[in-house]
Amino acid sequence: MKTVRLADLAALVGGTVEGDSSLVITALNSIELAEPGQLTFINSKKLAPQLAKSKASACIAPLDLSGPELPLLKVSNVDLAAARIHNHLLAEDFRATGIHERAVIGRFCIISAQVSIGPLVCIGNRVRIGDRVQIEPGVVIGDDVEIGDDCVLHANAVVAYGCTLGNRVVLHHGAIIGSDGFGFATDPATGAHVSKPQVGTVRLDDDVQIGANTCVDRAAFGVTWIKQGVRMDNQVMVGHNCVIGENSILVGQSGVAGSSTLGRNVVLAARAAVSGHLHLEDGVMVAGLAGVHNDQKKGAVVGGVPAIEIKQWGKASAVFSRLPEMLKELRQLRKQVAELIGQQ
Repeated sequence: MKTVRLADLAALVGGTVEGDSSLVITALNSIELAEPGQLTFINSKKLAPQLAKSKASACIAPLDLSGPELPLLKVSNVDLAAARIHNHLLAEDFRATGIHERAVIGRFCIISAQVSIGPLVCIGNRVRIGDRVQIEPGVVIGDDVEIGDDCVLHANAVVAYGCTLGNRVVLHHGAIIGSDGFGFATDPATGAHVSKPQVGTVRLDDDVQIGANTCVDRAAFGVTWIKQGVRMDNQVMVGHNCVIGENSILVGQSGVAGSSTLGRNVVLAARAAVSGHLHLEDGVMVAGLAGVHNDQKKGAVVGGVPAIEIKQWGKASAVFSRLPEMLKELRQLRKQVAELIGQQ
């Protein structure tokens, strides 16, 4: 169990301690579940009364909080500080276990000695794997794949042939990188669909995290590119030749059709969809269940199907719920107008 002084955690996140800074912390936990020796957190001083019931030894708190008897680690951004502290407390030194005897390794591979490769892993030919890489059971890696340092590939993830992973990439369970893009031509005479070969690749830059059962298709030609710091939730779909800009977030079951590009810090909420061959500029936010059908300017916030400006969508949604009532009123007004015309 890792133990860290509260003062050292404050230095880690640029915070200040109100109370006993020499207090030793072993873990971070919620207000309800925290035990003595553990650190908890609240985002608002309105939640301060809950601390009286908590067993936590200290609390990460906003700058405007004061009064509780337990020590406070005050920061300007509680969520960010809590995330950094939690990662620090859970971090463990990498332990290389080597290559399991039941793993299958292809020819001409270059694999660092500092790896942990589990049983039933299948690695193709000419694969390069960097330092401190953890590959869990059932992972499949195709030919000519390159994997950087400090990556984690969870159980049953797949990296198909020719794809590239940067440093500190995380693939969660069942993620598929480099599946064939969805492309075909239809014969009008027979209605048969002829698949177009997808001969490109996928590139994941440093610090990308891909959720469970998420698919990133390889390019038809060239590269599908997921840039640095992107976070994808579970069951996300990214089509061929897409480019996802730095630090963008794609929430569960969202999707981007082929050849669309997203700028930096774009957010697609749950089940949002972006049509093909579009461009969303930096900072665009798309509401859940929305369908984007045209290009979006920098900082745009949109919702609905088809997606429109979020305030306009909100007003339209409010009207939509009143349509049956409005239709009834309209019919009554038409009847009254007809009666008035008939009396003339």
